[in-house]
Formats: sequence, structure tokens, C-alpha cells
Amino acid sequence: MLRLKKKDKVIVLSGEDKGKKGEIKEVIADKDRVIVNGINIVSKHSKPKKNKTGGIVKIEAAIHISKVQLVCSKCDKPARIKVQKLDSGDKVRICRKCGEVII
Repeated sequence: MLRLKKKDKVIVLSGEDKGKKGEIKEVIADKDRVIVNGINIVSKHSKPKKNKTGGIVKIEAAIHISKVQLVCSKCDKPARIKVQKLDSGDKVRICRKCGEVII
């Protein structure tokens, strides 16, 4: 089960962009990868299309999910999370540092 979701704030743990924070733009669950805004920028060559001009375009590439860690919204620190079942039967993500429910 993936514990990261779209629009979560994460920090990069290793690689060229180590220490940078960003928001998850897309989660690719079958490949265990995420695309984070402003992280892992690569240059892609594109051909001209009907409405677009060709050239070199900078885009965000996917990064493995093990290279990022969720940032808790309350304590604003990178934290591991646990999944806990409430009495109502709903599953929620909880920060292991401060115990706050992560929405």
C-alpha cells in the first residue's frame, strides 16, 4: 500500500535535489514512483505539432517513492507515518513524531 498521495508535501532524501521540498503532482502506483513539482527537472526534445513549436522543454521526471519522505503539516518536519484504523472503520495516516492526523 502506498502511503503517499497527490498534493502531499514531501522532501527529497537523496540525489541531485536532496533537501528540496515540493508537492506531489502525480503518483504512479504500479511503478512505485511519484512526480514532484520542481524536482528532478530534465530536458526533453519535442517535435513541432500543429499548435506547439518544437524545441527543448524542461519537465519534471518521476522519482522513486523511497527517495522522498512526507512532511508533516503540523510539525513541518519529515516524518514516518503509520496507518491506523478508527472506530468508524476509516483508515487515517498519522505522523509518528507528533501523533497528528495527516489529511
